[in-house]
Amino acid sequence: TELNDMEYIRSAYYNKLEIFRFSSSLGKFVGYTEYGVKQADYRNNDPAILSSMKTQKETYCQHNIGNWYSNILSKSVPPTVRLYSTTPVSGHHPAMLVCRVYDFYPSEIKVSWLRDGQGVSSDVTSTEEMADGDWYYQTHSHLEYTPRSGEKISCVVEHASLKEPLRTDWDPSMPESERNKLAIGASGLILG
Repeated sequence: TELNDMEYIRSAYYNKLEIFRFSSSLGKFVGYTEYGVKQADYRNNDPAILSSMKTQKETYCQHNIGNWYSNILSKSVPPTVRLYSTTPVSGHHPAMLVCRVYDFYPSEIKVSWLRDGQGVSSDVTSTEEMADGDWYYQTHSHLEYTPRSGEKISCVVEHASLKEPLRTDWDPSMPESERNKLAIGASGLILG
C-alpha cells in the first residue's frame, strides 16, 4: 500500500499492438513502434502532459489501492488438478505423466512429484506459471518414468489457497473419467 511499491503504467494500443506507454518508474513515455516513438517524444517534451502523468501514480493508485487489495489482491482461488498419462515424444522412458494445474490465483504455486512416497526431481520438466488472461493461472509438470508394478506416483500441489498440500495419486487401473471425479471430490474435501 505504499507508493514506492507501485508502478503506474498507461499504455496506448492500436490493433492489439502496444505503440507507447507511460511508466511512473521511468517518469516518461516510451515508444514501441515508429509511430509510438514519435508520440512518446511529443508527450515527453510537453511539461504539462508529463506533470499530469506523474501525479497519476498518487491520485489513481494510492487512492484505489485499499479497494484493490481488499477485493482482489488478498483473494486466492484453489487450483484444479488433472493427472493423466501420455507417451513421451522422446526421452529415456516409455511413459510420461502430466500434472495439469489450472484456474488458480495468485500465480505462486509449487508442483512436485512423489514416487512411493519419495520426492522425485529427475526426469521432471515444468512450465512457468502462465496467465490465462482472466486473472487465473495454469502450469504443467511432466514426469517421464518407467512403470513398475505396484508403485504409487503422486502429483503434489502447494498453493496459498490450500490449507495443506493437494495430493493427486495416479491410478492406472481407473478410467480417466473416474480419476477426474476423484480429483474433484478430493479438492472439495480439502477445501471443505
